Amino acid sequence: MLTFEELRGEVESGEIDTVVVAFTDMQGRLMGKRLHGEFFCEEMDDEHPVEGCNYLLALDMEMDPIPGYEIASWERGYGDFAMRPDLGTLRRIPWLEATALVLCDVLWHDGTPVQPSPRQVLRAQMDRAAALGFTPMAGSELEFYLLRETYEQAWAQRYEDLTPSVPYILDYHVLATTYDEDLIRQIRNGMHAAGIKVETSKGEAWPGQHEINFRFADALTMADNHVIYKNGAKEIAHLHGCSITFMAKPDHTWIGSSCHIHSSLWRGQESAFAGETAEFGGWLAGQIANLKELAIFLAPNVNSYKRYAAGSWAPTTLAWGRDNRTCGFRIVGHGPALRTETRIPGADANPYLAFAAVIAAGLDGIERGLELPAALEGNAYESDADRFPHSLREAIAALEGGSMARAAFGDEVVDHYLNYARTEQELFDRAVTCYERERFFERG
Repeated sequence: MLTFEELRGEVESGEIDTVVVAFTDMQGRLMGKRLHGEFFCEEMDDEHPVEGCNYLLALDMEMDPIPGYEIASWERGYGDFAMRPDLGTLRRIPWLEATALVLCDVLWHDGTPVQPSPRQVLRAQMDRAAALGFTPMAGSELEFYLLRETYEQAWAQRYEDLTPSVPYILDYHVLATTYDEDLIRQIRNGMHAAGIKVETSKGEAWPGQHEINFRFADALTMADNHVIYKNGAKEIAHLHGCSITFMAKPDHTWIGSSCHIHSSLWRGQESAFAGETAEFGGWLAGQIANLKELAIFLAPNVNSYKRYAAGSWAPTTLAWGRDNRTCGFRIVGHGPALRTETRIPGADANPYLAFAAVIAAGLDGIERGLELPAALEGNAYESDADRFPHSLREAIAALEGGSMARAAFGDEVVDHYLNYARTEQELFDRAVTCYERERFFERG
């Protein structure tokens, strides 16, 4: 990590000449500008924000402006908002030459937050927890596929017939992961040098699938680290002439890639969950009761739901169990390390929104004193436990019909992300897929 004065010194010495100023959009991508280092320092001295077009929070994945958003439209002229750097996130990016990066809060010109901005959605839930005396802590386990094709080659192949880095399942396999170690090591060490504390890396449950885990932190810091890691891993893969995907389900014959969220509440330096307290029970009960309604914040697109399949390591139910990987919620750790592992999100989740959903659901359970149902014993896939939505359409209906999300996030945020989800569904409904062509072009 860098202080502002350290950055100024490295800019003056020529060690850093570029500062990436970025925020996270609805899709979880980093958006922003590259500033010359000297200009960035001058702007910070003068307390000037960086300007960005407000359409950046009203786009689909293809960068097309979409109607229906209150904060940005053709009628409102698609003006600018302010990107205010959070200098606590300033850091070197060692895999890019002479480059630093800082994350921003997105504000209107009067200084008020742009409420639907993902970082602001999470900040609001962090503030809500703080008012109750809690700090939400989180750790996200993010899986991905490493593929031998470059991004350019994958595009040219229409993302078909891609080659996993290792041709067989490499779950915990030391020899197989050695074959990818030149890249994985650079990611581990690059993230460490960027101020993200690395714990482990390992092979995962399908050919070419990997996972790198990082030290837990408060939920906002963890979300910041998550988006920097996800963007940086792709950049490092590009520099190595290959590609990484964080799609929830890149191929229907492959195991999906998850984003397991470990969470707990702390009071100062002590866990509020140690000893399975009432707070622990309410936190877990709130997630069980509410995450169906909040599904689009955990599983944001059509592909997200292709991951939920019985016997696939991805959960299908809202059951909880003790160290039971078939459940949507797995309880792990002891004493101050006791925590919930929410296994529902995929690797495509926007961490700010997913963490905000977990916090909002858990706090609702605590505030309402929800009773924790009995733990599930055995195979949750074959149980009668309540199911998580299995399509984006079902998730949209759950949010439309609920009231908890509006109470937690406010109408502006809920309406914004309902428009996002409805747009995703409508665009998919209009598309003709390879599945349809393969089945019906000749034989239909």
